Amino acid sequence: MYPPANPTLPCTAGIGLRAPHYREVLRDLPKLGWVEVHNENFFGGGAPLHTLLKVREHYPVSLHGVGMGLASSTPLDEGHLTALHRLCDAVQPAMVSEHLCWNAADGMVINDLLPFPYTTEALEHVARRVQQVQERLGRQLLVENLSSYLSFTHSEMTEGEFLAELTRRTGCGILFDVENLYVNVRNLGVDAEAFIKAIPAEAVKEYHLAGFSERDGCLVDTHNHPVYEEVWKLYESVLRHIGLRPTLIEWDSDIPALSVLMAEAAQAQQRLKDCHACVA
Repeated sequence: MYPPANPTLPCTAGIGLRAPHYREVLRDLPKLGWVEVHNENFFGGGAPLHTLLKVREHYPVSLHGVGMGLASSTPLDEGHLTALHRLCDAVQPAMVSEHLCWNAADGMVINDLLPFPYTTEALEHVARRVQQVQERLGRQLLVENLSSYLSFTHSEMTEGEFLAELTRRTGCGILFDVENLYVNVRNLGVDAEAFIKAIPAEAVKEYHLAGFSERDGCLVDTHNHPVYEEVWKLYESVLRHIGLRPTLIEWDSDIPALSVLMAEAAQAQQRLKDCHACVA
């Protein structure tokens, strides 16, 4: 078991910090609980890392990965692990997270987050790789549930059951993406209540919220809209069942003004406050 990160994230709402907002954030130092950035944007060092270190002087930072491919059949990329380790040493993030997906096979890397069947064989494979990452970093890794557009008939367990067993075997944490769950409910008929009950509440360290797009009746995890009311309602249910956790607003394309992101974060913050009042 790895010790908790120091500093830890405050149990407040934060935003995904993207390049169009760097200057404004550093100039105005708006009231933000914390920020999250994508690891890979800072592996090259230089000006981006310099900017992130300036941000880190004022806000807790969480590092979120999109390129490790925890379920890929190819060996973990040593260069990627080394770069992530160096970034963690420089930034001292409160949390480090990755997606439960694959992205590489037969020497090719695909710039996407791809699903896989939830089998015992896959569980053993992913658990070994999660443990390898945690040993390399010397810290707990959070694993995020995936939005998906297909399911596998030979899966032996649900995603929630897979995540629960993964945390038991490795001591990893869970980044619970509420919007991803809602997308899967709509696209695949996933049982949201069963998912929430399957994952151990104590393993959930962070929530993500975002907006989706709809294409030909399918919801797509595009992160280019405000959080929809249906996702807010699911988030409220998650808070009641699992509890208060640091909550991130993600917005990765068609990025709006910083004030829009802060307004979304304020809505999440109000729900955290309301839930706290209900259980206090």
